Amino acid sequence: MPQIKTDICVIGAGSGGLSVAAGAVQMGARVVLIEAGEMGGDCLNAGCVPSKALIAAAKAAEAQRRGFRGVAAVKPKVDFGAVKDHVAAVIAQIAPVDSQERFEGLGCTVIRAFARFTGPREVEAGEHTIRARRFVIATGSRPFVPQVQGIETVPYLTNETIFGLRERPEHLIVIGGGPIGVEMAQAHRRLGSKVTIVEAAKVLGREDPELAAVLIEALEAEGIDLIDGAPVVRLAGSAGAVEVTLGDGRQATGSHILMAVGRKVSVEGMNLEAAGIAYTPKGITVDARLRSSNRRVYAVGDAAGGLQFTHVAGWHAGIVIRQAVLGLPAKADLRAVPRATYTDPELAQVGLTEAEARAAHGAALTVVRAEFHHNDRAQAEGKDNGLIKVMIVKGRPVGASIVGPQAGELIGLWALAINAKLKMSAIAGMVAPYPTLGEVSKRAAGAYFGPQLFESPTLKRIVRLIQRLVP
Repeated sequence: MPQIKTDICVIGAGSGGLSVAAGAVQMGARVVLIEAGEMGGDCLNAGCVPSKALIAAAKAAEAQRRGFRGVAAVKPKVDFGAVKDHVAAVIAQIAPVDSQERFEGLGCTVIRAFARFTGPREVEAGEHTIRARRFVIATGSRPFVPQVQGIETVPYLTNETIFGLRERPEHLIVIGGGPIGVEMAQAHRRLGSKVTIVEAAKVLGREDPELAAVLIEALEAEGIDLIDGAPVVRLAGSAGAVEVTLGDGRQATGSHILMAVGRKVSVEGMNLEAAGIAYTPKGITVDARLRSSNRRVYAVGDAAGGLQFTHVAGWHAGIVIRQAVLGLPAKADLRAVPRATYTDPELAQVGLTEAEARAAHGAALTVVRAEFHHNDRAQAEGKDNGLIKVMIVKGRPVGASIVGPQAGELIGLWALAINAKLKMSAIAGMVAPYPTLGEVSKRAAGAYFGPQLFESPTLKRIVRLIQRLVP
């Protein structure tokens, strides 16, 4: 079996693995990149890219359905197959950036095979043995499918299969009320399907309840049925006619089922034990440096067993490159990692929620709010439903929650503020163009200083004194 010696061997060509490989090889390291499936991983082929393309089409349909003041609403004519052509075209447009040809052009040795460790410093992949100074496991995750009664016989969809569906589901039952579930639910509802969300606990239960309620109200207003508070215990039926039974006896019937109950890290079959790599069902066990129990092996993205977001995988890649390529110290600090749900309205979070901040900081916490209803741009565009909430300790933000138009864009400012440990005065002193949605962040900062400036008897006395004494 031919042996390849290299500096860095990256296992997995998703977002994290590709970022490590591209960065390392362009800095002069020898890199072997191994991928058993599709280049680009889940994000390109069955996750972020196709879902946002589908959401964009759904948004266009909803805009026609709603109209605008002075612009008549019309019933959209949706060609579901053509919408899926758009999804495929977007994937195809981005795919060359993640392709084998591009990475071979950069100087990587790309092997399309499954990787299996044979020792602390070696893996086998196809007909090759790769011996490396450092390994990076970036194998990602796949949809988790719960083992409920009927799962073996009842057809269901996951994010890996739903984008290939050419015929519009008559009635889609989404099992799982997290970000993936609600995004797909709203998109399919807007494209003409009946939709029911079934959630064992609470829809969007991880998010701030006040902000989640705004989104849940919007979903229900669009005609999405929400059933929560009981687990699924049985599936029945066949293609086109399925039935979901909950633990409390409630039932939902429809034409299709989408499983959106979470993700399962992909590390099975890699023979991690042979390399002395500790792991659990949640992923590779890593320290703050993303290093495993084998000091030569790092894990990034979903494989690292933490937050499962594409942007986290890319961020992890930079942390590993600084260590494995440049020999510099680097650690993963989760305080400023944002997340977003790309519904309408969008929902975004960075740092601590209000409940988390109260538990951590108690009386030292100050919470300020600003509503989109008071934002001129939001009013002009007829999208003023939402709010921002900022959690502050000793003058610095420790968390921000946003529900409203472009929340995923707006949260970036607060991610920067938390990461850079900026004070609220930096946000308040920012000059934002008018009229923009970004002014809502500045308004929130103003709400923090308002009581100090406008409600302080001491300050009022000082101002009156200055006005008398200063010529």
